[in-house]
Amino acid sequence: MLNYPLNISFKIAALSPQISVTDASGNLVFYVKQKLFKLKEAVTVFADTQQTQPLYTMNADRVLDFSARYNFADQVGTPLGAVKRQGMKSLWKARYDILDGDAVVMTIQEENPWVRVLDGLINQIPIVGLFAGYVFHPAYLISRMDETVVMRVQKQPAFFEGKFTIEQQAAFTEVEEKRMILSVLMMLLLERTRG
Repeated sequence: MLNYPLNISFKIAALSPQISVTDASGNLVFYVKQKLFKLKEAVTVFADTQQTQPLYTMNADRVLDFSARYNFADQVGTPLGAVKRQGMKSLWKARYDILDGDAVVMTIQEENPWVRVLDGLINQIPIVGLFAGYVFHPAYLISRMDETVVMRVQKQPAFFEGKFTIEQQAAFTEVEEKRMILSVLMMLLLERTRG
């Protein structure tokens, strides 16, 4: 189990998006560098910034689709679950299903869609948009099917990068933890262009 809260640093100014995840002690636990110009999304999660220790893979089940399913596996190919955006329902309020096989076991939902809308609008205004990262902070809740909130992901104030904090809200298993963290990483890669 990881040492919470986790801090995510998302380099958005880089040509190729990069995500670093550190634990409460400041230790790097995950590193992702997304490859550009891939028609079918394939992301590798590493234990180090040199990208020598692959831990997990996240692969889309189809080419560039709004509601693609992203399957997770460990370094030897053992399936760990998947995440899938809920198509048209996600246009207004981001919503993702976390799956174990074909069964939905958890969801990720935006806490307040208005915050993301305002964040996205202000970001488009020259000069003023530079300060949007200090004003609006979208949050996402990860819940079980009985609506128990298990984790909360909150955007933090930052210039020229995305910063998020993941806080544990309830107990979970190690398998659930892997599934949730990988789902959050994939969600952030997909949502980065939406505000």
